[in-house]
Amino acid sequence: MPLLTRKRTILLKTEATYGTDATPTGTDALVVRSIDVTPISADTVSRDLIRPYLGNSGQLIANSKVECAFEVELAGSGTAGTAPRWGPAMLACGTSATTVASTSVTYAPVSSSFSSATIYYFADGVKQAITGWRGSFEINGAVGQIPTLSFKGTGIYNGPTDTAVGAVTYSNQADPLIFRETNTSNYSLFSHAGCLSSFNFALNADVQYRQLVGCTKEVLFLDRKPSGQVMIEMVPIATKDYFSIANGTATGNLAITHGTTAGNRVVITSPQTDLVNPSYGDDNGVIMLNIPYVSLPSSAGNDEFSIALT
Repeated sequence: MPLLTRKRTILLKTEATYGTDATPTGTDALVVRSIDVTPISADTVSRDLIRPYLGNSGQLIANSKVECAFEVELAGSGTAGTAPRWGPAMLACGTSATTVASTSVTYAPVSSSFSSATIYYFADGVKQAITGWRGSFEINGAVGQIPTLSFKGTGIYNGPTDTAVGAVTYSNQADPLIFRETNTSNYSLFSHAGCLSSFNFALNADVQYRQLVGCTKEVLFLDRKPSGQVMIEMVPIATKDYFSIANGTATGNLAITHGTTAGNRVVITSPQTDLVNPSYGDDNGVIMLNIPYVSLPSSAGNDEFSIALT
């Protein structure tokens, strides 16, 4: 009997010790829109044998790892001050979480003491445990669409087994809201609240799998280069001159809020935003402005962005 693509599940839990199975249970189940797992992502080494006939040489596998990507709806837990179910993935992407009881959970970048996660991937009765998972994330919102939060990362290989997923409980993931005027607010770029069509923010983390003789297998979090792009309606230069800003050296604020009720509001801020190469666009005959940006840290560091669930 064939195994069905629709019958897939992932469980996600923060590890107490890097690479040690955190043993996610059914209450750690994550509601996802897509899952993409490469069960063995390895370097292959050819033996390159010299023989008196033609043909392939044997291939040896080196540095076996697992790549896992998934996408969730950009929504809070439903309860202010409670982390969303996708929170462990955020922590494993080089961020920390600051919780204010009954009020907010705020994710911000860190440069040390990186967290990691264990992911259990179930494919209709086949289970693969992915330990030591670390990665990067990207946020996308476009008018008329469900905004999304995509994760992509790498973990340590563990062989799949025939194991049923068992009962799962989906919690702390509120229903999403469409990206539109009544649900999305407080947009501002360099103190100008334009007419926003789409928003993108990507962490662009550099994570590398490393396996040396005598050392522990580990996915290293090496760097991040957060950036993104907004698309807004073009306005007269006298109203806002983003071209001069991009040609200058000044940085400015970027902020946007998605959601309307406590527990399901996502507030994204980038206090030191640097604009690069604005370009013209078109939307049904209306001139648009595509504005790429990069998020810079201040001299204090680890403050180039924050993502608050309020």
